[in-house]
Amino acid sequence: MATTFIKPYKVSSGLSAIQTMQERFDYGLDPKKCVAVSSYMCEPETAYAEFMATKSEYEMTTGRNAEKGHLFFQIRQAFPVGEVSVEEAQRIGYETAMRWTKGKYQFFVCTHNDKEHLHNHIYYNATAEDGTRKFHNFLGSSFHVRRLSDRICIENHLSIISNPKQRSDSKYKHYGEWLDDGKQKTATFQERLKTVIDTVLQEQPKDFDAFLSTLESLGFEHKWGRGGVLSFRSPEHGQERFTRLRSSTLGDGYSIEDIRDIIEGYKSLPEKRTAPIATRKVNLVIDIQEKMAQGKGAGYQRWATVYNLKQMAAALQYLQENNLLVYEDLATKAESATARLHNASDKLQQTETAMKRNADFKSAIVDYARNRPIFEEYKKQKYSRKYLTEHESEIAEYRAAQSTMSSILSGGKLPKIDELKEEWQTLKEDKKSGYSEYRTAQKEMREVVAVKANIDHLLGIVGRDKNKEMER
Repeated sequence: MATTFIKPYKVSSGLSAIQTMQERFDYGLDPKKCVAVSSYMCEPETAYAEFMATKSEYEMTTGRNAEKGHLFFQIRQAFPVGEVSVEEAQRIGYETAMRWTKGKYQFFVCTHNDKEHLHNHIYYNATAEDGTRKFHNFLGSSFHVRRLSDRICIENHLSIISNPKQRSDSKYKHYGEWLDDGKQKTATFQERLKTVIDTVLQEQPKDFDAFLSTLESLGFEHKWGRGGVLSFRSPEHGQERFTRLRSSTLGDGYSIEDIRDIIEGYKSLPEKRTAPIATRKVNLVIDIQEKMAQGKGAGYQRWATVYNLKQMAAALQYLQENNLLVYEDLATKAESATARLHNASDKLQQTETAMKRNADFKSAIVDYARNRPIFEEYKKQKYSRKYLTEHESEIAEYRAAQSTMSSILSGGKLPKIDELKEEWQTLKEDKKSGYSEYRTAQKEMREVVAVKANIDHLLGIVGRDKNKEMER
């Protein structure tokens, strides 16, 4: 969870534009507070000058005064005490800035630790880097910054405030007051996973495969990565990225080895983790009887009945529009939609791999050409140690570039730089169309899987083997 605040800055009274920026930026870069910094299309120490250079280009391009209106914007992003490390806070701040500016504006991110909690100061230029436009603060920008920050926090398995409370004077409570209520805290994806793991271990599964199957029945899918890394995620809770099963992520006692030892009886589940745990099960269709057994009243029953009817009506409409009048056809469509998503994901990964290879190749060619005269002179000097000492970095770059080119070519012919540029443009178009296909396939799969889950619930089909969501 992170709180956010956005503020525009104009030229301060008695100061010039560059003095105004330098004064504010010096605060963000204060070494007594700043523990990490990153930037995009500028150097933090000279950002004020680089921002002004961009504004000068804007004035020449448009004929408008760049210093009129907002000079730059600042986003403050604060995290609860202990929820993130400095590296995580910096990474989340950079991602927030990049997605907010869409990569069109210069920015830098400073992470401060002068308070009990870590917080970011994000400074971005009000003038686009290409000098063609300015960023205009709009009605509701604070809400959209908060929503973007919340989305990134969810993607990084952090908690968010889903329903901010209002004060009696109709103003929203600030996040500190909201946290003090102690009743609205939302569990992070990591906390949810730990809770479910403890619950499953209390049931004493017979082996590790049974442990995985039980987690899957509770809505947590898993995947195995390189080196035997096991990761989980819960699509039912809106989780998109996987959480790794390891002590450095979840805490002591949550590695694969620890869990295997507990299942096989070599270790016992720590007492602090054996207390009764109330797990929250989120269904696409609400189980009215289960909720009634928990003491919900008649009002809840009426609401849940209406909710279920709406969900079933939507499912029926989908089946009719797509002519899926036989259950087997629905199951087949769910499988084909999943396969389509996986295929789109694989093609996208292949394109991105090819783009990386292309970029590495072009960089190696440039380094090779730039340092070749130095290396040739090194050979003429009969590999003189003195010459090597004087040009060690250039010779190292030459050899690294030569190695990269050899590994990529594998004995093939060296392409021309123009051919590589043309290939890059083609790959960019492939990536753009690939992302479009991926998003379409993802939307289709989520829709059909949700409908199938609702129909399964209605028909009483509870076998989780038929209801897995095969998302990546």
